Amino acid sequence: MKEKTNSNSSTPAFDYKVHPSRGESWTSKSLYPYWEIPKNKLLIGRAKELRKAGNLAEVLFWKTFKDKNRLGFDIDRQVIIGNYIADFFIPELGLVFEIDGSSHNDKVDYDLERDMYMQSLDLKVVRISDIDVRKNIEAIYNYVLKEVNKRKEHLKFPS
Repeated sequence: MKEKTNSNSSTPAFDYKVHPSRGESWTSKSLYPYWEIPKNKLLIGRAKELRKAGNLAEVLFWKTFKDKNRLGFDIDRQVIIGNYIADFFIPELGLVFEIDGSSHNDKVDYDLERDMYMQSLDLKVVRISDIDVRKNIEAIYNYVLKEVNKRKEHLKFPS
């Protein structure tokens, strides 16, 4: 196997197109190397708790987008990325959706640090107000589709 340098990671990439962790065939929809994302395994229990607890806006968002046919991609809930837990994540696109409620009002610096970390992994973070999700899920649906399409274009034709 011939190695080549991967500019997004310190982990070497290979010329063959299989999923390194499971040996699966690479699909054309896998535009982002999600298997290289670092994960703090100490957060597994917390992520499970958050999945069970889910606030109203997160539940509405999940019910709207959990069907793969709605976006064309699987969306995962409460995903560990480094030392953080993202509300929603589309692995094949490296696209994170954060539903922000009043609890984020006092966490501006934390959210900025978190977003910068995720951006350093070439992830795109999209923040959505919980009020918008609760009051206008149709507009959020259209916005999310637009963000998915923008991300697909960015990954295919990076500037």
